[in-house]
Amino acid sequence: MKIECFLSEGCGSQGKLKENLQKALMEERIKAEVSFREISQKEAERLGIGGSPTVWINGRDIEPGIFPGGLS
Repeated sequence: MKIECFLSEGCGSQGKLKENLQKALMEERIKAEVSFREISQKEAERLGIGGSPTVWINGRDIEPGIFPGGLS
């Protein structure tokens, strides 16, 4: 499993997100490749990312339907 976490510059959610992901993966005994990436507004628009943080699992947004580029 591949988990990608996208965050806006200066997003304060990164620490809690890491903690929650680690806990969930341990509880469910899931092995995953997890990455955290800080992105700009322009890159968020290009990728179709609508909020910060945004989490993709195997290339799919776990919370689809948020207006792309809404990081600010």
